[in-house]
Amino acid sequence: MTPASAAARFDLPDPDAFTRPYWEAAAEGRLLLRRCRACGRAHHYPREFCPHCWSEDTDWERASGRATLYTWSVVHRNDLPPFGTRTPYVAAVVDLEEGPRIMTEVVDCEEGALRIGMRLEVAFRAVAGDDFVVPVFRPAAAGDQGHGQPRN
Repeated sequence: MTPASAAARFDLPDPDAFTRPYWEAAAEGRLLLRRCRACGRAHHYPREFCPHCWSEDTDWERASGRATLYTWSVVHRNDLPPFGTRTPYVAAVVDLEEGPRIMTEVVDCEEGALRIGMRLEVAFRAVAGDDFVVPVFRPAAAGDQGHGQPRN
């Protein structure tokens, strides 16, 4: 299944001509954002205009992949396939180093170890028979576990 054919699964995004670069980059292990050339702010999810100033003068930019945990919830029950087979999982909101706040999943971390402000790094999970890749986040390497605001 390619990103273009992922629409057959309701739990996956339906890539179009505009978002295809985002999903192709994810498949290659890169996280992309859009940055506005008019106001300079980055945004996520990918869209053709800046949600801050409404300019259409935006470009793709590779994100650092670094983030801090803003909040989370451990999901113990989800009756929608395929989520029910993955419970429990950590649904989270993270602040990317570049500024946008995004919804994601935290992986490779015990529930008791989660802390607001903990440093995270992007990881990529293959789904749909390993043919579709989504960004998720995991605790950052041991030397990068500071708390508070993302580093500059």
